[in-house]
Amino acid sequence: MEENEPEEDRIRIREMTIDDFPEVFHIGEEVFTAEYSQSLYRTWDEYEITTLFNSDNELCLVADAGGKIAGFALATTVEKHNSPWKYGYLVWLGVRRDIQKGRVGSRLFTEIKRRMKEHGVRMMIIDTAADNQPAIQFFQKQGFDDVREHLYMSLNLSRKSTKKRGKKS
Repeated sequence: MEENEPEEDRIRIREMTIDDFPEVFHIGEEVFTAEYSQSLYRTWDEYEITTLFNSDNELCLVADAGGKIAGFALATTVEKHNSPWKYGYLVWLGVRRDIQKGRVGSRLFTEIKRRMKEHGVRMMIIDTAADNQPAIQFFQKQGFDDVREHLYMSLNLSRKSTKKRGKKS
C-alpha cells in the first residue's frame, strides 16, 4: 500500500469479528440517527449486530482500512416455506460519514452480492425511507430497479389523544 493512496483504495473487505462490534456499532450510531429512522420499523441498536452475526456471520462484513473500520454490511437470507426462491436481505449498510462518497459502500455491496449468490440467493431486497435520495441513488447504481413503495404508518402512543371521546354510560 502506498502512503498517499486514497483511504478507500487501501480497504480490505472481510468478515466481521466480535472485536469489530464496538466500531461497527459506533459507525451505525453516527449514520443511522434518530432523525434518519424516526419512523422506520427497524432502529439501530446493539442487538442488530449480535442478532445478524449469530444467525448469518458470513454475511456480516466490514471494510477494514488497516485496522480501522470504514464501513459495514449486515445481511441475512430468507427462505419461504413452499417457495423455490431464496431471498437475500441487506439489512444495514453503513459507511463512516467522512468517506461516504468513496467506493467503500459499493465494495461492501459487491462482496455481499457475491456471497449471496454462493448461498443460492435468487433475489436480493433492501429497504429504505422513500425520501432517502442518497440511499435510493446508491442502490440504483448497484442495479436495483424494481422500486416498490411500501407505506408505513405510525401511532405515537406516548402523546395524549386530541380526539374527544364520548362519555360511557
